[in-house]
Amino acid sequence: MPRIHPTALVDPTAELAPDVDVGAYSIVGPGATLGPGTVVGPHVVVAARTRIGARNRIFQFASIGEIPQDRKYGGEPTTTTIGDDNVFREFVTIHAGTAQDRGDTAIGNGNLFLAYTHVAHDCVVGNWTVFSNNAQIAGHVHIADWVVLGAYSGVHQFGRVGVHAMLAAAAIVLQDVPPFVTASGYPAKPHGTNNEGLRRRGFTPDDILAVRRAYKTLYREGRTLEEARAALAQAAEATPVLAPLVEFLAERGRGIIR
Repeated sequence: MPRIHPTALVDPTAELAPDVDVGAYSIVGPGATLGPGTVVGPHVVVAARTRIGARNRIFQFASIGEIPQDRKYGGEPTTTTIGDDNVFREFVTIHAGTAQDRGDTAIGNGNLFLAYTHVAHDCVVGNWTVFSNNAQIAGHVHIADWVVLGAYSGVHQFGRVGVHAMLAAAAIVLQDVPPFVTASGYPAKPHGTNNEGLRRRGFTPDDILAVRRAYKTLYREGRTLEEARAALAQAAEATPVLAPLVEFLAERGRGIIR
């Protein structure tokens, strides 16, 4: 049976795996699902229709799956879906989707959300990301795998941040950040590639060199965006590590940081 503190309130329609822990004064709302090994600390709110996978840990005063901060929201039964092995530290807020978009806010696996971070409605967060303290993303944002958001950084609504990108502390992102790129400032501008992150994740020296050359093609050689796209697509044929960058640039978005 789940270990539920006597002061916690768990709705009868919620589904909890047998080894779930729910701490003192926490609330688990109607239709919520908590997977095996998940630990909910004290004073946590897991709102209605929130699906949480296995081995997640939610610290005190976090709010997961509450209704969106959106004037268009009219009480529709939207959802929040969270994968496995995530950590949500103190005062993290994750909001459900809206009927005008996906209807769901989705978070993958192995992510680390430090204190006071925020994921707004209809966002999609991949796997193994790090949200440093007070990092915030607005509605409809897509964050790819292995992204690092520095403390107090923010991403404008509908923005995209590509795989292995890194935002410096207090970076304010108003346009899309391509894969592998580091960005800083307000508004955020490109400042090289995330070489150290790539090394830690097992990229070879040749792969990292290819990424650095791709960055020069995109930002340092005076090419138009269309010219850079064509050159990078050709380079990716011989260097598969560049495929995520080519795919990212082919998608329509808010335009990339320049």
